[in-house]
Amino acid sequence: MNHITNILYDEDQKIFHLRGKDFSYIMQICKEGYLGHLYWGKRLRSYHGSMNFRYADRPFSPNPYPGDRTFSLDTFPQEMPAFGNTDFRVPAIQLEWPDGSRITDFRYESHRIFEGKPELVGLPATYVESDDEAATLEITLKDSFYPVSIVLSYTVFRDENVLTRSVKISNQMKEEIKILKIASMNVDFRENEWKLLHLSGAWGSERQMIERTVEQGICQIESRRGASSHQHNPFLALMRKDAGETSGEVYGCNLVYSGNFLAQIEVDGFHNTRINMGINPFDFSWRLMPDAIFQTPEVVMVYSSQGLGEMSRTFHRLYRRRLCRGIFRDQERPILINNWEATYFDFDQEKIVGIAGQASALGIELLVLDDGWFGKRNIDTDSLGDWSVNYNKLPGGLDGLAGLVKQTGMKFGLWVEPEMVSPDSDLYRAHPDWCLHVPNRNRSESRNQLVLDFSRKDVRNYILNKMINILESAPIQYIKWDMNRNMTEVGSVSLPGKNQQEVSHRYILGLYEVLEALVSRFPNVLFESCSGGGGRFDPGMLFYMPQTWTSDDTDAMERLKIQYGTSILYPAISMGSHVSAVPNHQVHRITDLKMRGDVAMSGNFGYELDLTKLSLEESVQIRDQICLYKKIRGLIQFGEQYRLLNPFKDDRTAWMFVSADQSQAYVSYFKHMGYAQEEFRTLRLQGLEPSFLYATDEGDVFGGSELMYAGIPLPQLDGDYKSYTVSLRKIEDTVPE
Repeated sequence: MNHITNILYDEDQKIFHLRGKDFSYIMQICKEGYLGHLYWGKRLRSYHGSMNFRYADRPFSPNPYPGDRTFSLDTFPQEMPAFGNTDFRVPAIQLEWPDGSRITDFRYESHRIFEGKPELVGLPATYVESDDEAATLEITLKDSFYPVSIVLSYTVFRDENVLTRSVKISNQMKEEIKILKIASMNVDFRENEWKLLHLSGAWGSERQMIERTVEQGICQIESRRGASSHQHNPFLALMRKDAGETSGEVYGCNLVYSGNFLAQIEVDGFHNTRINMGINPFDFSWRLMPDAIFQTPEVVMVYSSQGLGEMSRTFHRLYRRRLCRGIFRDQERPILINNWEATYFDFDQEKIVGIAGQASALGIELLVLDDGWFGKRNIDTDSLGDWSVNYNKLPGGLDGLAGLVKQTGMKFGLWVEPEMVSPDSDLYRAHPDWCLHVPNRNRSESRNQLVLDFSRKDVRNYILNKMINILESAPIQYIKWDMNRNMTEVGSVSLPGKNQQEVSHRYILGLYEVLEALVSRFPNVLFESCSGGGGRFDPGMLFYMPQTWTSDDTDAMERLKIQYGTSILYPAISMGSHVSAVPNHQVHRITDLKMRGDVAMSGNFGYELDLTKLSLEESVQIRDQICLYKKIRGLIQFGEQYRLLNPFKDDRTAWMFVSADQSQAYVSYFKHMGYAQEEFRTLRLQGLEPSFLYATDEGDVFGGSELMYAGIPLPQLDGDYKSYTVSLRKIEDTVPE
């Protein structure tokens, strides 16, 4: 037997046993080289064959070997299944050969096991900072007829329940082949008793938790919009039917990709469940030339034996520490004021400086100038692409404004939307072929704009140079990178007709190239991604920009579900969460300032309102909110989050954050609606040390076990949309018996 700590290979049995902190993932080479899946679940000390493959003659499941009617790929649990060679289920790979056939037959050729984790060329991925953090297994499969091979990559993180997977295909032929589908991962479970969780929604209601029973047939979650989308996040979780927030087995999968994706779940007639995930094959193909390689995005796979909560905290830790990069990964993020809902396009230098002065006096640290500072941009119908300062609004330019903002004691940030172009712009008039379009077809607009063709090198160079010039023109310390429409008429005049189905993926690769160049050149700029709010909130973007504007919907009640759903995968430090004016600009609801502040403090805190119009009472309340957040900021942004009450299932919401050493905690409770004769309630906490004694800011003292098993008493809150928060700090290591 050979191995590297976490990856064992039994040469006699041809079994691979991958072991993380508390999980095992087991595969076996069998039947003339087919790679089969044996087990993914709770860590096994050793494996002696309890899950070995069993075979039976299944009518209408054809057999690749005439002499063996018990073996069919239609019933065999595979690691990288293909269609056409006796497996009728959804495939993970489909190629088209030079003769037009689409049959593949990939068999084991070799493998290698090594310490560490390699980078994915041109793609975002999780990483390690030292080789002893992880171990990697690469299994090479080769087609039985053509000289084409695929490499399945598996990386085990030693201190987490995380396995990452990706696929690389190489063409050693003298002719090109066409990739029709290539998923990044596939798992075949030999059971079907599951619940499925995914995160769906729309603009303004992103990442709503959808839970359903898995039944025979095919269920799929996908985007065909050119972005990961508001509609579906590239994530799914299979849950045991008895699993919930704090108990039961959960298997979570998240694609590190920002474009079109597909996740499929199929239950067959033999009660097996197949899941695979990767780039969406809809309107996709890739011409793989001789000696060329195609790399798929990475899937992060998390196993939890303690419910959704532990799965989420695993994703949070991994993404905070080994997906996000740069100096801001480990820094507390600034409290900001964004002028958008305060002014929209109607501002000048004096107005912005006035907001900055008031913000500084309240303790805010960063001013972000939003849309309308460039070209003739006074409405949303023109000037995208013309990235030059509007000196009528800003007579001192960006440098002059940044200097005035700095004099107030504030940092300066800027909104940009570099992926778009307005038909009414100098850029479009000069280069009408630079947008995604199909010649002689209509060019559909959304928000009066078209999408620049980031598959083109000349377009990428133009945008990159414009962004470099902007960032070098003034002391800009924050960039909000927006993208306010999805792709239609997807075509590029720079590519031949045979390559047109590559455009969407080439666009994403081009975007990643530009972002990598920018974040590398400007390491001291904090980048935040945005796509009409949360339309591209995915791990691919977090690799370049460590935080995302969670939603354009800033209503506190709506944000309870949005932020709760987002927390299934993404840590609080990645979520932009701001207090806005009332009536709310999206849903026109009125909520009190305390409620709005308490919701927003569960992420990267900020404000989106006109601070120059506050009453004295509001100013005092906001100053107090900012003071509180600065005290708990490290806890919120780097602590462990525990979800306590689910707004999708209850008329209340609650969550809490606990420090790594369990000495501090911050609890937030939200009551949705008021009603008569409200009962007295307690809230059971999580994540505390049972033996510690904790004190609240009000001087109440409770034991850790008491708070978790009996609960903390909640006040009766009068009216609708109310909130209550409590800070806890350890005062004794041991609770007296």
